[in-house]
Amino acid sequence: MRLDKYLKNSRIIKRRTVAKEACEGGRVSINGKVAKAGTAVEIGDIIEIRFGDRIFKAEITALAEHATKDSAKEMYKTIV
Repeated sequence: MRLDKYLKNSRIIKRRTVAKEACEGGRVSINGKVAKAGTAVEIGDIIEIRFGDRIFKAEITALAEHATKDSAKEMYKTIV
């Protein structure tokens, strides 16, 4: 699954265009490497997103083409 689509489906970022812009701006990395919007993600990957001075870090636990609000929270596990 594409990174921008995963971010939208998991509801980490609300819109796919915003997710794409975050990727193009170099604010998203997968397993320590800066990632583009089209980068494929897999279960077990670690995603880091920089929101201003804050860093959100999560591990991918599931991939789903369509996710409800409740099941979206189960697609990742937040890492402190």
